[in-house]
Amino acid sequence: MARDHSIQRYRHWYARLLHLYPKLYRERFAEPMEQTFNDLLQDRAKEGRELLAFTLFIFVETLAGILREQTQACFMKSRNIAYIALGTAFILLIPLIAMRFTKEVSWTLFDFVFAGILIFSAGCFFEMARRKAAGNIPYKLGAGMALAAVFLLIWINGAVGLIGSENNPVNLMYAGVIGIAVVGSLIARLRPHGMVRALVATAIAQAMVPVIALLVQPHAVFGEPPGVIGVFALNLFFVVLFAGSALLFRRAHATGSVSRA
Repeated sequence: MARDHSIQRYRHWYARLLHLYPKLYRERFAEPMEQTFNDLLQDRAKEGRELLAFTLFIFVETLAGILREQTQACFMKSRNIAYIALGTAFILLIPLIAMRFTKEVSWTLFDFVFAGILIFSAGCFFEMARRKAAGNIPYKLGAGMALAAVFLLIWINGAVGLIGSENNPVNLMYAGVIGIAVVGSLIARLRPHGMVRALVATAIAQAMVPVIALLVQPHAVFGEPPGVIGVFALNLFFVVLFAGSALLFRRAHATGSVSRA
């Protein structure tokens, strides 16, 4: 009876120890590792062999494995971020080189900083989504489509403006659209079901912007390029992107293979 109590206590401690492994590793290997540990304890108990020394040896060996896996996980995360930073720098080289050969490209320091932050942030958010996807293809596609929509919305609106010119104040309403997408994603904690609602709300907000602009400042929609048809067509493009992303997240939710962390 005393040995059974000791086995239960050692199993409990070992299960707690396994929680120190990185989440993906723990989900894959923790259960068979715990079962193997229990079987070994049971075998030693039947043979009347010492349990405490064996348990301490297993704990030390497991701690070494935890340290190895955590180090590798941190390295992989840092390496991916480094790749994103290098990719951002490479993309920014394109307009920098173009400025040397043509006067049509004229970027200021603010333009480079803004573009760098935008590209790097998009890459980091996609990396977060990729890790959370856990092999869920619809989730990855949905995240990529949503990020592409937000990226293009910021880029086009900042460069030339979706309604009239980039200096038209009605274009500030698109900041609200982006805010809905970002805040909704944070509230959802990037979980598929919550992302569906966040992106549906974003699509609705995107569709409402030209309607409100038409009511508040009709000359900006009718009187300036790309005109009323162009404005509604361009906004419809983004509505389709956000709605398509929501459908992909809905599909991802149906598969149920996304990390809840």
